[in-house]
Amino acid sequence: MIPHLRPGAHVHFVAVCGVGTGSLAGLLSERGYRVTGSDENVYPPMSTFLEGIGIDILPGFSEAHVAERPDLVVIGNAVSRGNPEAEAVLRQGIPYVSLPQALGRFLIDGKRSVVVAGTHGKTTTTSLMSWVLVAAGLDPSFFIGGMPMNFASGFRSGHGSWVVMEGDEYDSAFFDKGPKFLHYEPERVILTSLEFDHADIYRDLDHVKDAFRRLVALIPAGGSLLVCHDAVHARELIRGAACPVLSYGFSGAADWQARDIRMARGCTAFAPCYKGDAEGPVELPLIGRHNVKNALAVYATARDMGLSASGICSAMASFRGVRRRQEIAGEAAGVLVIDDFAHHPTAVADTIAAVREAWPGRRLWAVFEPRSQTSRRRVFLEEFTKALARADRVLLPDLYHPEKIPEDQRLSPAELVDSINRCRGDQAASYLPGADDIATVVVRDAAAHDVVLVMSNGGFGGLPAKIVAGLRGRES
Repeated sequence: MIPHLRPGAHVHFVAVCGVGTGSLAGLLSERGYRVTGSDENVYPPMSTFLEGIGIDILPGFSEAHVAERPDLVVIGNAVSRGNPEAEAVLRQGIPYVSLPQALGRFLIDGKRSVVVAGTHGKTTTTSLMSWVLVAAGLDPSFFIGGMPMNFASGFRSGHGSWVVMEGDEYDSAFFDKGPKFLHYEPERVILTSLEFDHADIYRDLDHVKDAFRRLVALIPAGGSLLVCHDAVHARELIRGAACPVLSYGFSGAADWQARDIRMARGCTAFAPCYKGDAEGPVELPLIGRHNVKNALAVYATARDMGLSASGICSAMASFRGVRRRQEIAGEAAGVLVIDDFAHHPTAVADTIAAVREAWPGRRLWAVFEPRSQTSRRRVFLEEFTKALARADRVLLPDLYHPEKIPEDQRLSPAELVDSINRCRGDQAASYLPGADDIATVVVRDAAAHDVVLVMSNGGFGGLPAKIVAGLRGRES
């Protein structure tokens, strides 16, 4: 039971620098609560965002951080039993909740919820959906697992009836093992994709499907489900829906299709078609066929909500994207550096393909950090090989905290490098221990007109900025 709190009450966050916990901390601070937080993994953009709104980050985890007995503690899902701060909360009987529970209480709270779920594309799709509703004057609330560049933060508490939620399938907390999205009271669901991921909590693909089936079962009969027809495993969930279902994608069998796709100078245009009738065209400053599908999902949902085609198109044309989703970190010495969050092999492959299509004819470096719970495991060795082999040069560092992955399951970066080189038949891939080593090699060897794509779901030692700084030093 979450206690009733008035503005001014003290809310403390354990692991405040997570994208979700940091955003909620900002929302509560905006509403007048006294917010504190602690973390040991502190890096931009969340660290700089929190500092900018006046939330100090207490270093590490300590019982002393909750000595004042906060009125409520929000415990992030990266926190495990044994964490000294969490243990102190339990021992002292301080009220605590998971992030999704807190979102249900402080943000959703009776609003009509649009939940964007799926293995890929959630953050971009949620950001675009939110922007379209804001542009339409609906004054929505939203909660996004990233930093959308049309807004000052990844959260918004609007006065309208709609709330747009990024629906993560990861578990909620060590005391709340269900998927986060089960707390979001979905009226409408966009299901972008479904693949095996999060190998630390899901046994196999069927286990993942079970989680998404539970989400679909929550949609009321008066709600709706929009499923990507091109995602085979996502299509399987249609049978469990008690609500109306529509599909979208490139397939001719989809209800909503994207046709006449054109890409040029970092922008994309396409014609959304509903059962053969074309609308649009939609133009947006994003690259890649995967982003065409993300935009099509938003277009279809917005039209189903009664928004005009012209209003949707106008909003999409002014969408600025999301931080660390194909974000240009800088260009120096003729070398373009791109920062991206990709960490699943499908996302890595899609991002490489999108960059190649956007900047054709330029040599492409793929710099990839295996950092997520799944990418640090051997389970996707073959898939990562195929995805990364599509680049011209590949650089891989050590695993992030390899000791946290059982040795018999652990990915070997050196083995992945060998696998990529065998696949390609050359020596395009190399292993280098850390971010500084990689920056040195890229700054030394990258030539004018090269594109350097850095992919990691963490800080990666500030590598994109280091590369750009080093290249600028080359110019002087």
